[in-house]
Amino acid sequence: MLLDPDRAVLMLIDLQDSLVPAMHTSERELDNVSRLLTGAETLGVPVVATEQNPDRLGGTVASLDLRKHCTPVPKQDFDASRNADVCAALSGLNRGQVVLAGLEAHVCVLQTAAGLLNYEAEVFVVADAVMSRRPENRTLALRRLSQAGAQIVGTEMVLFEWLGRADTLAFRTLLPVIK
Repeated sequence: MLLDPDRAVLMLIDLQDSLVPAMHTSERELDNVSRLLTGAETLGVPVVATEQNPDRLGGTVASLDLRKHCTPVPKQDFDASRNADVCAALSGLNRGQVVLAGLEAHVCVLQTAAGLLNYEAEVFVVADAVMSRRPENRTLALRRLSQAGAQIVGTEMVLFEWLGRADTLAFRTLLPVIK
């Protein structure tokens, strides 16, 4: 199944200032999250974001400038699909595809993806935009998510599938982001 920008929502999990520095190779993944945000904005894909216990762990990484896309939903559950405000945001968008990025791959991303799969959403986990403190945990999470029915994708796969064609203004706009 391919991603459709009219059916997709980009969901960013817990990309917080106090957590990101502890992640393995976080700079590359953060760059990919930024590319996904630019693609979502260009193509009208809504964004939902979460922050795990923001009173103790702080807000989302400032470099993402997330506030121009959405207001992050605070949560305590590792599975964001258990949070009433997250569920309301997703159901209000009425979209069947959820593209997940963030951290940690083996905790909140995995549990959220599993929860969304239980709600029969089409779940796409962006492998090069998810992080864990230890690379082996990320690897295990991606393997387990794939076995559970989530589609494991890359940032460029998402952007090109959302674009669908090369002869559009959106393609010309995103080409520098893709390169």
